Amino acid sequence: MSIYLDHAATTPLRREALEAMLPYLGEQFGNPSSPHAWGRRARAALDEAHERIAAGLGCGPREVVITSGGTEALNLALKGAAWAGKARGHRILTTKVEHHAVFHPLQHLEKFGFEVVELPVDRYGRVDSDEVEAALTERTILVAIGHANNEVGTVQPVAEIVRRVRASGPKGCLVAVDAVASAAYLPVDVTALGCDLLAIAAHKFEGPKGAGALYLRAGTHILGQLQGGTQERYRRAGTENVAGAVGMAVAFDLAVAEREATARRLRRARERLTAALTAVEGVEPTGHPKNRLPGLASVIAREVEGASVVVKLDLEGVAASVGSACTTGSAEPSHVLTAMGYPEEEARGALRFSLGRATTDAEIDEAVDTVPRIVAASRAAAAALAAERASTTVGAGVEAGSAVAGR
Repeated sequence: MSIYLDHAATTPLRREALEAMLPYLGEQFGNPSSPHAWGRRARAALDEAHERIAAGLGCGPREVVITSGGTEALNLALKGAAWAGKARGHRILTTKVEHHAVFHPLQHLEKFGFEVVELPVDRYGRVDSDEVEAALTERTILVAIGHANNEVGTVQPVAEIVRRVRASGPKGCLVAVDAVASAAYLPVDVTALGCDLLAIAAHKFEGPKGAGALYLRAGTHILGQLQGGTQERYRRAGTENVAGAVGMAVAFDLAVAEREATARRLRRARERLTAALTAVEGVEPTGHPKNRLPGLASVIAREVEGASVVVKLDLEGVAASVGSACTTGSAEPSHVLTAMGYPEEEARGALRFSLGRATTDAEIDEAVDTVPRIVAASRAAAAALAAERASTTVGAGVEAGSAVAGR
């Protein structure tokens, strides 16, 4: 049995989304900016996509900007808000555990004089609202926070952070939320969260790759990052990906409708898998025990290289990861785990198993048997190798000593 446990990296394209997209990949090929019938049909589909996405976010369709994905949505939010607020200040607050789609735009802004303050997190990867409030100054123009961490699943107290910013921050300070990891499994009602900007990506909730959206609160001013045509109300130039927008809207609509039931089922499955993994000696869970994504099981296996375990699991037909797919191949340990206080050698033993709507009970049954067995075997092999190396080192030392004594 092949088991896909890497839904945090991407999800399979949902059949309903694919079927909705097909006409706009074929005969309905019109440019939504064209005035003729082909263009009008494309425009109508695009307008409906805005409406369906807005309904899932709890906002108006004019507050939705269609983008090419979560990364573009976050770049637009962070850079656009920073440059629009430059006259009022240059200070931006974030945390040490954000996704690189947040970190890298902020690092780019530092080159132009913006000050980026990375706030610490606790052992579970959660930021303290008091620390966010204490870090606010009159020159703070933006707070960038992830709704849920894509590596360990910890959910941040976004609504409370927004409340603190409104109460103690300077007038006009914006809050941008990265909801790419959470939109499929947690409510992302922007009214309840209170944020000014919020990014989602279609491929995280069984929509197509290459499609995303940014919620932009009415009246919030940002500077567009793509210049060209008048698309998306001058906020994002370029001919829209109509098929991608349609597929994203259908997938998001269904994800929102099924979210509660899906979360309940995944939470039970995650707990089973986590219990089986932590029964292995030297394995402990990471992330918050309660405030976390329902389908994400993250652990550290001590004295094991997580990357080697992932390879062995792949050979057994199980897809898993060591963390963010965007950093796979990096020689550095997870910045999320090191920020949570784990030493680098332990962080290298990170493993992430992320379940999705399509994950079946039969797959979990198989995973509960297979995954702990592979992890335990990897630990045993690593221990044997370490013992062999130690023995070789001691033997070489004794031989060298005998040679010196015989001179």
